[in-house]
Amino acid sequence: MIEISSLIILFFSLLGIVIIVWRKIPVLADSPEILSDKGEPIGLKLKRKIKELPSIKNFSYELFLQKFISKIRILTLKTDNQTFNWLQKLKERSKKKKLEEDGYWEEVKKIKKNK
Repeated sequence: MIEISSLIILFFSLLGIVIIVWRKIPVLADSPEILSDKGEPIGLKLKRKIKELPSIKNFSYELFLQKFISKIRILTLKTDNQTFNWLQKLKERSKKKKLEEDGYWEEVKKIKKNK
């Protein structure tokens, strides 16, 4: 029962929102665009102000990109080196295990020959 009443309230709420928006669309369409003092959009004015900041005036996208890519390269080289070290350790472990296993089978053969 609670679910049905919740759905009814939800439905009528959404219907009310749609009616309000439908009535306000013509008013919003007729309203003028909001412009700043000089007649240019606020977004362009904000973008221009940001570019005028002293720390951003000398900002070079190419230099930033070069530094970023070199840091990524260093990170990948470090990762490659670490994985190479892990691979070497695994190879050494497998060689040690293989040598230990070879000794086991030789002992079994000797015992079999002695019997």
